[in-house]
Amino acid sequence: MLEFTDNAIVINGFSKAYAMTGWRLGWAIFPKTLIRSAQKLQQNLMICAPSIAQWGGVAALREAGPDVADMHRTFTRRRKIMLAEMTRHGYNVEVEPTGAFYVLVNMRRYTMDSRSFAMEILDRTGVGVTPGIDFGPGAEGYIRFSYANSEQNIVEGISRVAGHLKTL
Repeated sequence: MLEFTDNAIVINGFSKAYAMTGWRLGWAIFPKTLIRSAQKLQQNLMICAPSIAQWGGVAALREAGPDVADMHRTFTRRRKIMLAEMTRHGYNVEVEPTGAFYVLVNMRRYTMDSRSFAMEILDRTGVGVTPGIDFGPGAEGYIRFSYANSEQNIVEGISRVAGHLKTL
């Protein structure tokens, strides 16, 4: 993005790229005209990341390249498995994901209350999913599945939920 405009603000973190969820470590790039304003926000809202998190970030940047490539291959394989299983079981996946490790599935033929439906799925199948409403009103009626799990658990979870959907 920065190669196209000087007016972009880029904010990112280490959580997903380096499997450092919970470390609360991120970075930002601002246009020169906004750096002082961003600095004021940062100083008053966040202060700084703990030193151990900063050192973890340094280690990730310096040494994690091969591990990151391996994680990317692993999650790509898991995504393909999840999507194949969802297709096999007739799930309505409208957009194939390209980032993170989640698949958003349209469940509107079953419900328009994704929060209750997510709890029902958990109660009946033992599979945890996230209600679409957690991402705003436009995602109501959708359920988010994660493929941050083993391939075996992904296949089993998709099968369990599919079995439940057949009873509806």
